[in-house]
Amino acid sequence: KLSPRTGFRHTMKLLASAVILVALLVGVVWAKPTARASHILVKEESKAAQLLEDIVSKGADFSELAKAHSTCPSGRKGGDLGSFSQGMMVKAFDDVIFDPVSKLNQVYGPVKTQFGYHLITIHERAGVEDKEL
Repeated sequence: KLSPRTGFRHTMKLLASAVILVALLVGVVWAKPTARASHILVKEESKAAQLLEDIVSKGADFSELAKAHSTCPSGRKGGDLGSFSQGMMVKAFDDVIFDPVSKLNQVYGPVKTQFGYHLITIHERAGVEDKEL
């Protein structure tokens, strides 16, 4: 038979373990998708279209074009935005990044936002079940 003090400690340990388990499960179930991506931001749609053509048809390097043409500070790093969660970027940007049909390492755009026109490439993505068209 447990003393009241020992029984209370035992109950508190069980309760603490249950709280930790619930917190972990909530984090796994409701965790936002994440991605790592790069972009090139320019003011004119025609410039974005030309850069896309250079990448697709001429094999131009995305990172070098970002360094040379992007108006975003990330351009200095080849357009690398690092890792971010869904909802951290503007909606039009998120719509491309977290679309299950969007493929990794392909260039998407021009994508219009209030900042200008983006060319986007997704390097990594988690929490999104990829789908075929």
